[in-house]
Amino acid sequence: MKLNYTIIFYFFGFLILCNGGFMLLSALVSIAYKDGVELNLLLSGIFIASIGVVLMLLTRKHKKEMNKREGYIVVAFGWLVMALSGTLPYLLTGSITSFTNAFFETISGYTTTGSTILNDIEAIPKGILFWRSLTHWIGGMGIIVLAIAILPLLGIGGMQLFAAEAPGPSADKLHPRITDTAKRLWLIYFGYTMAQTILLNLSGMSFFDALNHSMTTLSTGGFSTKNASLAYWNGQPIIQYITIVFMFLAGTNFVLSYFAFKGKIKRIFKDEEFKLYLKFIIIFTLIASLIIYFYTNPTQSSITHPMVWGKGESAFRHALFQVLSIVTTTGFVTADYTLWTPFLVVFFFGLMFLGGSAGSTSGGVKIVRHLMMIKNGILEFKRTLHPNAILPVRYNKKAVSETIVFNILGFFIVYMLSFIIGALGFSLVGLNFNSAVGVAASCLGNVGPALGDFGPVNNFYAMPVAGKWWGAFLMLIGRLELFTVLIVLTPFFWRNR
Repeated sequence: MKLNYTIIFYFFGFLILCNGGFMLLSALVSIAYKDGVELNLLLSGIFIASIGVVLMLLTRKHKKEMNKREGYIVVAFGWLVMALSGTLPYLLTGSITSFTNAFFETISGYTTTGSTILNDIEAIPKGILFWRSLTHWIGGMGIIVLAIAILPLLGIGGMQLFAAEAPGPSADKLHPRITDTAKRLWLIYFGYTMAQTILLNLSGMSFFDALNHSMTTLSTGGFSTKNASLAYWNGQPIIQYITIVFMFLAGTNFVLSYFAFKGKIKRIFKDEEFKLYLKFIIIFTLIASLIIYFYTNPTQSSITHPMVWGKGESAFRHALFQVLSIVTTTGFVTADYTLWTPFLVVFFFGLMFLGGSAGSTSGGVKIVRHLMMIKNGILEFKRTLHPNAILPVRYNKKAVSETIVFNILGFFIVYMLSFIIGALGFSLVGLNFNSAVGVAASCLGNVGPALGDFGPVNNFYAMPVAGKWWGAFLMLIGRLELFTVLIVLTPFFWRNR
């Protein structure tokens, strides 16, 4: 069957048009703050939006049907189209002069990774800072709609596991139509963003900083308007506690938020993934808190701030913040955890492979996959003792098909192979061991901060050019559940059948 290229390019045109519209929104921010790049942002928006309109007009007579192969292409290359067109504001304003750096910053934004090449963030015009945060916000919501509404239909990455609570191959749905589901999720996402903005603003942040940090929190991205990230507000713990709450929400399946607003609280606490997610956060925070309290200075970082409410509170806050920041792959920083004990460095490195909940804006492997692998591993012991027994893996009291279990095991193997190959690629361009494995784990899991020369208080400016392109590739495949991108790189995918 031949590919329906007209519908593919129609979708690309729509994505480019949306990108142009968001650039025009950034231009309005630039005009409001009179930062000197208003015209450049306006030109960027008009030019990109015009390309989108032309592309949509040329392909408006497309066939309405879209098969799986076309779905893979739209999903895989849609993020690339957004990233390529999204470089224009950086280049036209001169905020980033190199195309490689501009692409790295943009793909890091849309994939909600949060790794940056900017040396002095606070010197960047406000319109560009807003555009930078907006790429996170767009990418975060795009991932929600993708994970909830589209990937289950394509059969990608074990996402069918929560299809019982979301649109896809199931009778029990949020709403029978994908478009209506997307609208409800957008509303929750937008509502959370506005709520955090108001709370941060009332707690002492400027409205501009509050809005930007809210967009990058809910998207679990991690871009900040300050060079020191959230460590800039170490003297105002309330700001960090507010961010903690919304990082937790952003790392939770957004379908559960929908149930909460519908008053179905019991369904949340019956969800096995949510319960494990909560347990992980509590246990990991307790471990980190105790080690920080007894063995290190909780405010040790490149920028020191006085402890406000005592060492115990400070140890707990920094531990909880950094655990959530890495588990949810947000990537905000309150301290340089690589200066804490060697145990905690390895500890936080391990958390990079965890990931938040399926159906959240988090990257990484996802809690539900770990849960399924643990359950399947335990059942393997029982199957050894009782080879004739039928012992299916169960999730939320429902039997999970072997196909999905094999899918998850396959995903984990491919993920770890991608990590190893990713680290080898970074070592090939000259990175030392700590930096290579840290950056590979960070890019693939969309975490942001890494280890070695690219730790939480450093940026990626010094990364070799080849390393930036390799990192961009890892960010993309990690964000799109590996198989979505890797399958389009296989020869048999493009054969007409």
